[in-house]
Amino acid sequence: MQQLLRIVADKDIENDKKLRDYTYIEREIQNKLDGKGQTKSTETKTYEILEVYGEQVQRLTEKDGKPLSEKDAAKEDEKIQKIIDKRKNESDDERRKREEKEAKEREDGRKFVHEVADAYNFKLVGTEQVGGRDAWVIDGEPRPGYEPQMKEAKFLPKFHGRVWIDKGDLQLAKMDVECLDTISWGVFLARFHKGSRFMLEQTRVNDEVWLPQHVTAKIDARLALLKNFNEGIEQEFRDYKKFRASSKIVSVGEVKDQH
Repeated sequence: MQQLLRIVADKDIENDKKLRDYTYIEREIQNKLDGKGQTKSTETKTYEILEVYGEQVQRLTEKDGKPLSEKDAAKEDEKIQKIIDKRKNESDDERRKREEKEAKEREDGRKFVHEVADAYNFKLVGTEQVGGRDAWVIDGEPRPGYEPQMKEAKFLPKFHGRVWIDKGDLQLAKMDVECLDTISWGVFLARFHKGSRFMLEQTRVNDEVWLPQHVTAKIDARLALLKNFNEGIEQEFRDYKKFRASSKIVSVGEVKDQH
């Protein structure tokens, strides 16, 4: 099971690289919950994910199902134009430092997903269909005696969950993770409480890559001295389109025309 999960982890890293070759639409639904888990209010935002000089950029297009006003749309265009101008005027030294930082982040990500395979005992519990395809169902429980090699991995024993691995492609098709105990981190002492959940569903795109389709999270958290808050978050991803890379991007309008 651990070897299988390492293979899946390597494939997931490749998926992340290929994601940068795609534009897509992301819709985020944020539900604020009361003490009984019932929805008190809902906010919806829709983003267009663009590629600018190798960087993925969110452009907000709708709020609560309505297109942005001309003023707000202009602000979004201005934000993207600033990114374009910054990259156009980037010196060789600045570019080198940025690329080194990005390479380090990718390597850290690779190390982290490999630690996941070491942090748990995995057990095959059956076979199910996900998206019309056969998948192995595997449960993961924290492995006694696990010693994290990375600072970020120290939280892994605080979670357990279930993954669905596509039999044909050996790709992560679905994941359901639950927080087992309160965890705290960061300058603002964010705390996630027991029972917080994270669920991910992925889909096969262009017969070459597996990309997110649906993410849901139920978060029971506390920020520093602020009161507890419960939120339900959903993200939907659609309209994946592979773009043709261009080395000359000079304006927001041209970015839009590429997509």
